[in-house]
Amino acid sequence: MAVIYKNLFHLLIDRGIQTAELTEKVEFSANILTRLRGDQYIYIESIEKICLALDCKVDDILEFGQQGQLIGKRRIMSINSNGQMVFNFYEEMTAEKKVAYIYPEVAFDFNELFFTPIDEEYMCSHNSMAILGESLSVLKKMKDKSVQLIFADAPYNIGKNFGNNSDKWKSVSDYIAWCKTWINECMRVLSDTGTMYFMTATQHMPYLDVFASENYNVLCRIIWAYDSSGIQSKKIYGSLYEPILMINKSKKATYTFNHEDILVEAKTGAKRKLIDYRKNPPQPYSTEKVPGNVWDFSRVRFKMDEYENHPTQKPEALLERIVKASSNPGDVVLDPFSGSFTTSAVAVRLGRVGIGIDLNEKYYEIGLRRIGITNVRNGKSLEKVKERKTNAKSKYVRGE
Repeated sequence: MAVIYKNLFHLLIDRGIQTAELTEKVEFSANILTRLRGDQYIYIESIEKICLALDCKVDDILEFGQQGQLIGKRRIMSINSNGQMVFNFYEEMTAEKKVAYIYPEVAFDFNELFFTPIDEEYMCSHNSMAILGESLSVLKKMKDKSVQLIFADAPYNIGKNFGNNSDKWKSVSDYIAWCKTWINECMRVLSDTGTMYFMTATQHMPYLDVFASENYNVLCRIIWAYDSSGIQSKKIYGSLYEPILMINKSKKATYTFNHEDILVEAKTGAKRKLIDYRKNPPQPYSTEKVPGNVWDFSRVRFKMDEYENHPTQKPEALLERIVKASSNPGDVVLDPFSGSFTTSAVAVRLGRVGIGIDLNEKYYEIGLRRIGITNVRNGKSLEKVKERKTNAKSKYVRGE
């Protein structure tokens, strides 16, 4: 028999209360919160404090059952705008609440991923792990077929300044050889039914496309198209896209593709209300469709809430599509070149387990904060402070 605290986290979700707010309100330690997330016993005094703070009964925050048991179609208490108690059924929840309901706090044993202890600094929560280290070194310590989805946004070999490491190899051949090494390691740790997406510069992707086609299976070639920023070249067409390659282990391998979770508006059918006379009987065109392989997402701007101090930050919307399409709640999502840790942040928000690796200490600290592991490291506050990626001023600031 085990104690289960799912009811507590459901209650917090319905009332819009963050776990950090509860910790402050009840005045208990982070260790007690960790035990709650892991369905471990805590002192009755702590249970009493939670009930008093939330004005609820013991049965509203815990129950006894088999460890990991899924209790479906159960009533969840919430409070309406008038302060009255109401009850919601599982079937009436939004998709996001269903994820939070079934996986309110995914508890994952990260030791299961590694066949040897890692020497690198790392920190974990119940559903996320951030590692400060070189990606290849960490990947080589991971078990075969241990993750379900990988998104890799490695350096592009174009001279970007990432602080403590150089984005420039001696030759293109050296860079391509390095890419092949980490791709092979990623595919080794990828499950047989898993999917990997990776990015690189447009001039380098053809080499890696051929390599992936000869050794694995290319599922899709995606173009991330975005708007212009700054002054474009006057001697050549400006570059307004980046390529993404979607691959799996082989043509015969099955893979996850949740097309219903990523539908977009079918503009022609929805707005013009056209009739498809090819069908018998004729029917209106569908108002939704699966996205094509040209994705139009804006780059992350300084004024956006998601902005972090990283020179090549990818938008959450792009990663949300990838995570929703190619993984399921509870799956392990790995980003070996995490940068601003967008992949892990999105994965955790969608009920997955997020693992991020980066060798830059500054970006590692962004990850610790962003994926909810800690707001303090070595006595240093990890509070978010925005810094512009360039000193160039906009025309509005210049008064033009």
